[in-house]
Amino acid sequence: MKLRLCVPSATIVCFLLLTTTLCAQDSRPDSAQTQTKTVSGQKVKKPVKPNDRPFRLYNPSTMPKPVATYSHVAEITGGKLVYIAGQVGNDMSGNLVSTTDFRAQVEQVFKNLKAAVEAAGGDMSSMVKMNYYVVEAVDAKEMPAMREIRDKYINVENPPASTFVVVKRLARPEILVEIEAVAVVK
Repeated sequence: MKLRLCVPSATIVCFLLLTTTLCAQDSRPDSAQTQTKTVSGQKVKKPVKPNDRPFRLYNPSTMPKPVATYSHVAEITGGKLVYIAGQVGNDMSGNLVSTTDFRAQVEQVFKNLKAAVEAAGGDMSSMVKMNYYVVEAVDAKEMPAMREIRDKYINVENPPASTFVVVKRLARPEILVEIEAVAVVK
């Protein structure tokens, strides 16, 4: 059985517009990632250096420079691989935080991703790959909110590899965004 994928040209234009908007470079100074350790019963934050991680995120000189905030390559050099299922904007009670507020859903998705990676022993700087799925009904004007929220959670100076896909709909019609991730934890 052969499957055919038919993508209307309007969807392709929307995808390109949303991807360009989402991935525009951020000119803010580095928001350094930190790792929390317990020392003498107190939590202490220390900067995470790229060579302290069990992976390497980079853009080879043999490839085009990304026009967005992502890395072309995520190389695993040690540690354990953690796959995080697609997260939607459900709060702790399992309710969607809003059926119409894209920003609220994105914020909750990143809270859920953070909770998942921390449960596995890592933090948001442990992320090596993220896949974004956004419904085509989301207005392109809302996409800068996604970048703003994302940049509070990831290291924009050494970002994970990522893929952004515009879809017709997700598991339930009121879900506007879903993000899945892969992390590497020491």
